[in-house]
Amino acid sequence: MKLALDAMGGDDAPQINIDGAKLALERLERLDALYLVGDETVLRKASDAAGIGGDSRLHIVHAPEVVSMDESGLTAVRQKKDSSMSRAVDLVKGGDCDAVVSAGNTGAAVAASTIKLRLLEGVERAGIVSPMPSVHGYVLVSDTGANPDAKPSHLVGYAVMSAMMARCIYDRPMPNVAVMSNGTEDCKGSEFSKEAHHLLQILDEQQLLPFRFTGNCEGHDLFESDLDVALTDGFTGNILLKSVEATAKAFTHWLKAGIKRSPIAMMGAFAMRHVFRDIANRMSADSVGGCPLMGVNGVSIIAHGSANARAILNACRMADGMLRHSVNDRIVEALAKINPVLHEQR
Repeated sequence: MKLALDAMGGDDAPQINIDGAKLALERLERLDALYLVGDETVLRKASDAAGIGGDSRLHIVHAPEVVSMDESGLTAVRQKKDSSMSRAVDLVKGGDCDAVVSAGNTGAAVAASTIKLRLLEGVERAGIVSPMPSVHGYVLVSDTGANPDAKPSHLVGYAVMSAMMARCIYDRPMPNVAVMSNGTEDCKGSEFSKEAHHLLQILDEQQLLPFRFTGNCEGHDLFESDLDVALTDGFTGNILLKSVEATAKAFTHWLKAGIKRSPIAMMGAFAMRHVFRDIANRMSADSVGGCPLMGVNGVSIIAHGSANARAILNACRMADGMLRHSVNDRIVEALAKINPVLHEQR
């Protein structure tokens, strides 16, 4: 695997990317080359300080511009052609790298990957797939920010792409897929969600879906059931994702504050420290690392802006899994069977 890393992306860049690169070089057996993209002088100094400057697998690609977190994604891609993010995606476009990882501006990462890499054959819109912890492992929510104005047919594509990810990355041979709604009954939901449900139901009746369509799901089903994939538009999905992340942080804060108020509670917490550590790891976005932008003709992993070195490592692991299991090829094959029938319904 040859990987491009946007070394200037993220709240604490470039150091978190340098530290993440070091972990990736140490722990990823399939990593043949790692391209750090950003200010060459800064990256060489930081790489040498981290002890990885002499690694033959490490390459530095100079990119003098940086996309800030508050810039318009599309505008930044058009105006900053020499940004670390654009140059990192260019390495995948040109065939020098197999995948790109960035913890930078999400809108810019989506725009750069979509514009430069284009879409896979049969894909109408790219979508971000975000794994969230649930009782059985992870539930994949799509879309969580790439396409806020989705059409019902776009959710069919998200269903296929997320199901292939659930099957290949999370070992769910026949994933359970549902449309997010305000009730499980078929009659519940907005016109948008009901139309998406209708399209999936038609495809299910013709046995064309590479997953088990279970109808509608509610918010609690994401965490309490055996659901593998939840479908929604990027506007709703992004709000859901950030709400869940904030709830996890608030819960951790409340728990720590409560424990500190009682010496007995502190003793109990010490005895249960391994349990708390496991729970924290499950709830942390760093354990996932990054979310794939599914549907583009390449592998693009978008990490959280507040990512740390562990998150960057796991984002690289996600890229490795996507490549190793040829997830994009599986998506194209599945959509080739579905799209003719889907187009008839329009």
